Amino acid sequence: MDLKKLLQAVLCGGLVAQAAAIHAAVTDWLLNPAPFKARVVFNDATGDLTLENGLARRVFRLKPNAATIDLENLTTGEHLLRAIGPEAWVTMDGVKYPVGGLDGQPVKNYIKEAWLADLRANPKAYRFAGWKEGPIEARLAWLRHPEWLSSALPWPPPGRHVLLRFVPPAAADSATAASPAFRADLPEIEIHYEIYDGLPLLSKWLVVRNTTAKTVRVNRFVAEELHFAEPESSSDGPPTHEYPNLWVETDYAFGNMSAYYANPAVEVSTDPDYPTQVNSSDRTPCLLRCEPPQMGPDADVAPEGTFESFRVFDLLLDSTERERRTLAQRRMYRTLAPWTAENPLMFHKVSSDAASIRDAIEQAHQVGFEMIIISFWSGLNMESTDPKYLDTYKELADEARAKGIALGGYSLLASRGAADPKDNTQGSPALYGVMPCLGSKWGEWYLGQLRHFLGDAGFGVLEHDGSYPGDRCAATNHPGHHGLADSQWVQWRAITGFYRWCRSRGIFLNIPDWYFLSGGNKCGMGYRESDWSQPRAEQELIERQNIFDGTWNKTASMGWMMVPLTEYGGGGAAATIEPLKDHLPHYEQRLANLLGAGVQACWRGPRLYDSEATKALVKKWVTFYKVHRQVLNGDIIHLRRANGLDWDGWLHVNPQGKEKGLLMVYNPLDTDISQTLSIPLYYTGLTDTAKVRQRDGKAISYKLRRDFHIDLPVTIPARGFNWFVFE
Repeated sequence: MDLKKLLQAVLCGGLVAQAAAIHAAVTDWLLNPAPFKARVVFNDATGDLTLENGLARRVFRLKPNAATIDLENLTTGEHLLRAIGPEAWVTMDGVKYPVGGLDGQPVKNYIKEAWLADLRANPKAYRFAGWKEGPIEARLAWLRHPEWLSSALPWPPPGRHVLLRFVPPAAADSATAASPAFRADLPEIEIHYEIYDGLPLLSKWLVVRNTTAKTVRVNRFVAEELHFAEPESSSDGPPTHEYPNLWVETDYAFGNMSAYYANPAVEVSTDPDYPTQVNSSDRTPCLLRCEPPQMGPDADVAPEGTFESFRVFDLLLDSTERERRTLAQRRMYRTLAPWTAENPLMFHKVSSDAASIRDAIEQAHQVGFEMIIISFWSGLNMESTDPKYLDTYKELADEARAKGIALGGYSLLASRGAADPKDNTQGSPALYGVMPCLGSKWGEWYLGQLRHFLGDAGFGVLEHDGSYPGDRCAATNHPGHHGLADSQWVQWRAITGFYRWCRSRGIFLNIPDWYFLSGGNKCGMGYRESDWSQPRAEQELIERQNIFDGTWNKTASMGWMMVPLTEYGGGGAAATIEPLKDHLPHYEQRLANLLGAGVQACWRGPRLYDSEATKALVKKWVTFYKVHRQVLNGDIIHLRRANGLDWDGWLHVNPQGKEKGLLMVYNPLDTDISQTLSIPLYYTGLTDTAKVRQRDGKAISYKLRRDFHIDLPVTIPARGFNWFVFE
């Protein structure tokens, strides 16, 4: 029975009989490898082209012009669109052109099938001229590190790719002719779509293909325009509280560690062509457009050249419940950026001389750490052009690699100036005070120098601090851009091109910004420097709060944390762990917090251990992490946020593995906690019985309730933790 029929059965009163089947089907598409295959269907009678995979469906009417006429969530039966618009907009040489689209819809509240035959093409719009389909191709090269992966979805993601080709509008004097003459002074435009197996997700981008004899300037574009059905109504003030069951994101992302705020190319606004909405001032936000913010790209396209937009990703959601919505987002990142499942254990070394790096390599090897990052303020200078300096680090990287450890380091970009102030961004305030322009002479040199140093030294990791945050530059004498209007686009292309190069070389990217869809591995899980200046006991709780909050929209492997083994940003001895052997209970709590969450931290200091007892402690928790790595790198189900008043914790789930779940619970109190907890096992894939082991103890069987919970007796020692494995 397919998922839609199962849900229909529920609506007809068959909940009890169908519950287990619904659970299995929903768990399949949300967490497991794709069981729902993408397909492309053309209906010659109606001229409809359909992309669907059993979870989502996008339908195009191809005549008299191409336009999306339906976007449906097949799980819920929800039709997300209320009106038809152009497939894209492109402004070239100062003239704005719609691409595709159908006019004449009488009411913009919904789309009736009976209206479609009477819709007409806009004579000023680009006209549909053909389509083709094929498999999905990789957006960028990925050199895998299997030893860092618990699991990863296939790359490129399986699914189908469809290209719609559009030719320019007809010349003004032949617009009504039987065979109109299309303008030869305008380029052709392609719109590309992908639909993926096993996920209600589609992507979209456009390509301007200059088939003319002159250079064309692409001033602006809108890559996606959706007239979505409003999820709430207000007669007076504009509604602002409810959002559609749709998450839209682009790879034109920067300026934040959260997808919500690093998403500047996605804007939801009012629709001026919607006079029948409830809001009396027509202020309902129900028109979604994806375009560069404010200005740009302002890119020149030479004859026979091409311009490619950023990519848009439309994820159709089936619930307003936070865990379900964000589980779908997390699955989206695993699909589109499977390198984010690389999750190596990282040591931040605070010195850069050869002797201390060799000591760090040996310590990491002894306890099982997999990566060493030569930290900020350590003295590492990847901008050095001294061949002997580079050779020193090449030798160290080779020694580390021989022991299964990736060596790399830190470089600062934003919040520092270029060698020549004229090469900084000009005319607009920089987000972090000062920013070198990546289109300047120095900016081009800097990215080339990093390529040279990382590649020739054989570094396996780059921590790129203050990555390009979206600043603009009004300079007209920088070689990479011609002025303000193209400066953001040029710099975004420069930084993402560099990150794609790193991805192709297997260089791990630790970046405090949202560059996952362009090759980044991690950004901050939840980062405020003052947090790591608090007394040690407070850091324990703040750390768990940051993990709990940060893993709603990230997987555990997508975020890094900070552990100040030595002082970092203040707080003195009370905030640091050194000497490590004097603070073993706290050191263990931090290891249990982080590795018990499947989250890697920047363990920042001069050493990982300072005694045999410290070494044994670190090795114990590294072993715990590696034994349970597959389930610990699965999704986190959020149980209770740390508040210092009672237990807190989370449940890891991995329905594909032998270990279906792992529960971590923590006790901030000075007395033991003994309670029976209701543990939700819905997303583990277990449906009848769960075998539960406390730590490495004997398995006990528990019968799942109808709501897929079990009642689990739990004791958590004072200021301690406990864990349980579910099979």
